[in-house]
Amino acid sequence: MSISEAEAVIMEVLWRQAPRSAEEILAEVGEQQGWQEGTVKSLLNRLLTKKAVKAERDGRRYLYSPKLSREQYVSHTSKNVLDRLFEGRVAPLVAHFAEQRKLSKRDIAELRKLLEELDDEQH
Repeated sequence: MSISEAEAVIMEVLWRQAPRSAEEILAEVGEQQGWQEGTVKSLLNRLLTKKAVKAERDGRRYLYSPKLSREQYVSHTSKNVLDRLFEGRVAPLVAHFAEQRKLSKRDIAELRKLLEELDDEQH
């Protein structure tokens, strides 16, 4: 399932707290995104079609909840980036960030710790 950047904004709202109405979503991100109610409702309809969210009637409105978890989204999206840009390999991705000097000392320390833990698990 492919989620656009705009749809991901809606999903982030729902992952933080659900169920939410279109009006509540608009109140949270509308001004920041420059969106009107119609935009939020269009994005919600696209997410419904993709089965990323579900809607339940609540009187005269609908309340939306995520069906797609944040973990599923992150896993799918990161795999797509790796496959598309780095032939499915993590090392070239890390090398890219290192070359661009986007890795902080904290990032490097966390990567070292992760590599040590992975190495320990394999022995």
